[in-house]
Amino acid sequence: MNNRSKSFWLFLAPSLLAMLVVLFIPLLTGTYYSMTDWNGIKIKQFLGLANYIRAFQDKRFLNSIWFTAKFSVAAIILVNIIGLGLALLVTQRESKLNNIFRTVFFMPNLIGGIILGFIWQFIFMKAFTAIGDATGIAFFQGWLSTTNTGFWGLVILFIWQMSGYIMIIYISFINNIPGEMIEAAKIDGATPWQAFWRIKFPMLAPAFTVSLFLTLSSAFKIYDQNLALTSGGPFDSTQMVAMNIVNEAFAVRNMGYAQAKAVIFLMIITIISIVQINITRKREVDL
Repeated sequence: MNNRSKSFWLFLAPSLLAMLVVLFIPLLTGTYYSMTDWNGIKIKQFLGLANYIRAFQDKRFLNSIWFTAKFSVAAIILVNIIGLGLALLVTQRESKLNNIFRTVFFMPNLIGGIILGFIWQFIFMKAFTAIGDATGIAFFQGWLSTTNTGFWGLVILFIWQMSGYIMIIYISFINNIPGEMIEAAKIDGATPWQAFWRIKFPMLAPAFTVSLFLTLSSAFKIYDQNLALTSGGPFDSTQMVAMNIVNEAFAVRNMGYAQAKAVIFLMIITIISIVQINITRKREVDL
């Protein structure tokens, strides 16, 4: 091994050590614990795949997966549409107000999930109720008291939090699109919509890859917003997978079973993420 190779592995060693300690060892130990009757302190017995079989027969766990999947689809689509719309809004014309708008749109992402949940809980339960009582409009009354309104409440909260962050990603890619191409399209008589759809949109494919991955992973792993806004109610109908796993681990103290659920959840997210990245990368255009 020459000096160059030694230097390469020397600089790479801290990252490899961090990945080993933070990722691979917990993954291996967690997988082992998922096949045991573990209460967080000691292992009572080895169960093999019994916890996994039990998880696939657990209606509450399966319902939380289905609710999380529905939430993720709605949230991912709406966040990316709104984020892209905001990015186009603040890059369409040069203005001193653009930086202010970017800051305002991005600010919700800086607020913690628990605080966001309580803010929107107040809006839905107090402000909406007051509006409903004053106007008599039934739409504003009873928010978060049903599965449907709880679902859309979580979607609205997630959109408000993530849209500004996704906007920044789209802005960075929009600014890299050559201005000469847009000018040439205008000279050829292209409308603003045609210029966007035929030129900007295809060139934003790498941004879609990044943004979809970030929103997908964030939507599936949401916990603190779910806890603060609905706490899984009514009757666990708005309970997402992360909350189901945490409750199983710390409320029931069934750590081994909760770990099996976590491993299943990890595999689901991994498979979906790999499929999403492979599909979106095929549409990327080199600038």
